[in-house]
Amino acid sequence: MLSVTLSPREREVLALLRAQPMLDAAGLARSLGTSKGAVAVTLSSLSQKGEIVGRGYVLRGEPWVVVVGGAAWDIKARSLAAACLHTSNPSVVSRTPGGVGRNIAEGIARLGGRVHLVAAVGADAAGRELLARTAEAGVYVDQVVLSPHPTGSYLAALDADGELVIGLADFAATDAMDVEELARARELLARADVVVVDGNIPVPVAAWVLGVAAASGVRVVLEPVSVAKAGRIAPLLVPERPVFAVTPNVDELGALVGHPVADSTDDIVAAAGELQQRGVAHVWVSRGAAGSLLAGERECVPIAAVPARVTDVTGAGDAMTAGFVHGLLAGEEPAAAAREGHLAAALTVASGHTVPPDLGVAFAAALADYPVQPEGARP
Repeated sequence: MLSVTLSPREREVLALLRAQPMLDAAGLARSLGTSKGAVAVTLSSLSQKGEIVGRGYVLRGEPWVVVVGGAAWDIKARSLAAACLHTSNPSVVSRTPGGVGRNIAEGIARLGGRVHLVAAVGADAAGRELLARTAEAGVYVDQVVLSPHPTGSYLAALDADGELVIGLADFAATDAMDVEELARARELLARADVVVVDGNIPVPVAAWVLGVAAASGVRVVLEPVSVAKAGRIAPLLVPERPVFAVTPNVDELGALVGHPVADSTDDIVAAAGELQQRGVAHVWVSRGAAGSLLAGERECVPIAAVPARVTDVTGAGDAMTAGFVHGLLAGEEPAAAAREGHLAAALTVASGHTVPPDLGVAFAAALADYPVQPEGARP
């Protein structure tokens, strides 16, 4: 490849765009202390040199993920003894950045991927802190919308061994997201390598994101989140809006196909076939301690869970999705990417963190000892 000579000002503009990829000419001019006209000349030169692409000034040669989903604070209360319902339980309480979409985005960033979050938070102190903490983790947050609703929160009550007893969510800011305010992210979505859709977002927003991805040939990974939300987004799964992968558990799979599905290989494969007829290429079904089953276009692959000492299950599913997407971004086949998802989940549940700060380092070390080939496939 021929080298390209850049002027000092061109390097300054590229540095700003790496930090805030969707800055417009006016924003660049303010940051550089110059005029919009001068910035336009620099942008034109960078475009001619092939360093930026499109009106969003997307940098050349850098694959990225866009996650569209929820962002909130996770408040976790872990009982110090066996949980006793309908009364007070002595516990340890913590507050950490959360939200399914945000957690997935941070997980991908911790694993070394470039990732942009499209979400909504309140125009309040909690929202500002949440964005700052997310950006510190390596996630691009310039597409996050400030909502008139309070920043979301999720309360998880855990028993003494870290298993979830009940989860309660207030996601009014996410529920109020609309297509009009997200339209500025269209080009970022259209040029992504993978788009992750968190089932927490409103159905019209999910439909719009799937439509943008379909029109641009972008792979979509859909995380259903819960049985109720899986049922809500199920009608969006049609051949006209193809989805690369959905990541339900068995109950969520039943909600997606509209009837109960037994936790057996035959029933899961049959239900996956129904989704494949509706435009889903890969159905990756988590089965708890039994691992998962990845039903692809030509084969069904059982994938064992990675053994781990459970400290806290919060964030395990988000970590699985993050590891899976990280594998896809690295060029892995879906089965290998799914195994990386299990590894990321094991490291997460053992850490005590919703997203472990050292996930990337721990993942790289563990991956060296983790078999990369699936155990067996069923045609």
